[in-house]
Amino acid sequence: MNEINSEEVRNVATAVWKKIAAGELDSVYLLTGLEQHIFDSTITRLKKALPDLDDASVIRFDLEETSVDTVIEEADTLPFLEDRKLIIAGNASFLTAKDKSKEKVMHNLELLGAWLENPSPTAIVVFIAPYEKLDARKRITKIMKGKATVIEAGRLQGRDLITWVQQEAGANGAHIGSQEAELLVQMAGDSLLTLSAELTKMATYLGETGEITTTVIQSLVPRTPEMDVFQLTDAYVSGRVEDTVSIYHDLLRNGEEPIMLTSLIASHIRLMIHVGALRKKGYQQNQIAQTLSVHPYRVKLMMENRSLPNEGRLLMILDKLAAIDYKLKSTSGKRERIMELFFMEPLRK
Repeated sequence: MNEINSEEVRNVATAVWKKIAAGELDSVYLLTGLEQHIFDSTITRLKKALPDLDDASVIRFDLEETSVDTVIEEADTLPFLEDRKLIIAGNASFLTAKDKSKEKVMHNLELLGAWLENPSPTAIVVFIAPYEKLDARKRITKIMKGKATVIEAGRLQGRDLITWVQQEAGANGAHIGSQEAELLVQMAGDSLLTLSAELTKMATYLGETGEITTTVIQSLVPRTPEMDVFQLTDAYVSGRVEDTVSIYHDLLRNGEEPIMLTSLIASHIRLMIHVGALRKKGYQQNQIAQTLSVHPYRVKLMMENRSLPNEGRLLMILDKLAAIDYKLKSTSGKRERIMELFFMEPLRK
C-alpha cells in the first residue's frame, strides 16, 4: 500500500462522505487502516443514506469465520421489501500478506474478483480490512482497490490530529483551543473513537456555553494508565520530583502495582533512548514514529522536552530500574515505598 498522509486521509474520507450524504452510493466500499472511528462514521452515514433500511437488512459477516463466497451469495440475493441491503464484511485478511495456511476458512478469490467486475445493484457491500498495510502485490488487492471506493483510515498525526479534535468539537457545538486539544490527546490517547466520545460528553455537559477548557478536560476526561505512566516518566527524567510523586500516588490509588509500573517506566525510557538515537541520525518525527511503531504525538512530546537527560544517564536509570525490579520481586514488605524513594532521589543530568 502506498503511504498516505493524515491530511489525505481526512480529505478522502470527507469527499466520500459528501457523496454518500448526497445519495451517490457505490456498490462496494473498502475501508482499511487502523482508525475504527472512520469505519464507524462511514457505516453510520451509509445507514442514514438508506432511510428505509431496517436492522434486518444490515447484514454483518466476519471473514475470519465466514467465506467470501457467502458474502457474494447474500449480496446477489434480492432484499426483502427494501430497494437495497447493506452488507458489512469485516476482517478481510485475504487482502494482507497473511499466510493462507493459517486462515480458518477458504475464500474463493477468483469468484470475488469476477464479482467485483459486476457487483450486485441491490446491495452495498462494505469490506473492512482493519490492518496497517495491505499486500499490494496480490491480484485480489489490486482488483479490490481498482473497483471499490476506498477509504484508507490511517492514524491522524500531529497538527492534523489537533485540527480534527477542534473540528469534531465544533460539530458537537463546542469550541476547543489548540493547547486544550493537545491536553485532551495527551490524557485520552490518539484514538478518534475515544476522542469523539470524550468531546461529545464534554459538549453535552457544557450545554450552550460550549468552551472546552483545561479545567473541564481535567474534570471529565479519565486519564489512561499508559498516559499517566508516560507523564510520570517524563516528570521523573525532567527532575520534577513533586509532580513525579503526585502522579505515582494517583496510579497507586487507581490500583496500579509497583512491579508493573517499573516495567512500563523502563519501556518508556528505552523509547526515549531510541528516539534520541534516531534523531541524531537525522530522522524526522514521522520517520521515528514509523520506525519505532509508536504514535507521532508521543515522539513529538519527547522531542520537545529539552529537560531530557543524555543517553548515558538514561541507561543508568535503566540499570537502577532493573535493580529495583529485582528488589520488588524479592521483597514481601511494602513495595510502594521502594518506588517512592527511587523517585525522590535527585536525578543528575
